[in-house]
Amino acid sequence: MNPKIGWLVAMVLLLAAGCAQPETRIVFFGDSITEAGAQPGGYVSLVAEELDAEHAPGTIEVIGAGISGNKVPHLQARLDEDVLTHGPTHVVIYIGINDVWHHFEFESVTGTDAVTYRDGLTVMVKTIQEAGVDVLLCTPSVIGEDTNSEAPPNHLLRDYAELTRSVAAVTGATLCDLRQAFEEALAELNPEGAYEGVLTTDGVHLNDAGNRMVADFMLEHLRQAL
Repeated sequence: MNPKIGWLVAMVLLLAAGCAQPETRIVFFGDSITEAGAQPGGYVSLVAEELDAEHAPGTIEVIGAGISGNKVPHLQARLDEDVLTHGPTHVVIYIGINDVWHHFEFESVTGTDAVTYRDGLTVMVKTIQEAGVDVLLCTPSVIGEDTNSEAPPNHLLRDYAELTRSVAAVTGATLCDLRQAFEEALAELNPEGAYEGVLTTDGVHLNDAGNRMVADFMLEHLRQAL
């Protein structure tokens, strides 16, 4: 082979390798918990670090697509721009806290009614699936770390977690029952029924221990899905 042609072929192969797409691209789609989770030490970043260590370099990409204050209708509105345009193979949806929490103690926002929540989540999951993408659907975690509390936000969050379970059952999405995982963990870690400080900073947003727990939970389900 002509040396110049051989050099050119080698350069083309190197460029092609550099432009190769990851075999697996995971988008974490959610609210401020996921937005913070994409920061160093957050659950999304911890998942990315673990998967990078377990797979060949460049074969897995993890993308955080969380925005503070988001609810199901917000995720529907930005699904194409923030998720589908990335060409994901897997999407992890972790939403529902604000849909409930914003019903209480907030003057400038409102929560999402149950029908809108359920139907919107169903349409969103089906839209992602129709694009040939696997969906892992998480139940919303906690509003206050005393999961036995009969406080209205906690009580309503249980109902919305059940709605999420029903959507997973109807659509065939993989259910990641994060709510149940928190209930089980906090039964052991929070016997005094503290509102915050065990797995969260404020009863909702994850502290270091919470990020580690959620990362391990996500990894358990993702390893089965990959």
